[in-house]
Amino acid sequence: MADDIANANRSVRDPQRRVAAATAIGMNALDPIICFQVSLLRMWADSIERFAGNYEKGLEETAIGTKEQSDKERAA
Repeated sequence: MADDIANANRSVRDPQRRVAAATAIGMNALDPIICFQVSLLRMWADSIERFAGNYEKGLEETAIGTKEQSDKERAA
């Protein structure tokens, strides 16, 4: 019985275990923050992809409009 108490006290005083416990608590606290940041990055990347698609679509429409306008000028 005395040995169990001595082992329990020794494990509480062991600095490596305290550091490991503090690290585990810190990582558990950071997990939701990291997940939130990842979701923000995904939304940001999706917005950039949409913007790029709209930009390319606008360029194509401009090119088609310019081509039609030049064809009309040649016909006239």
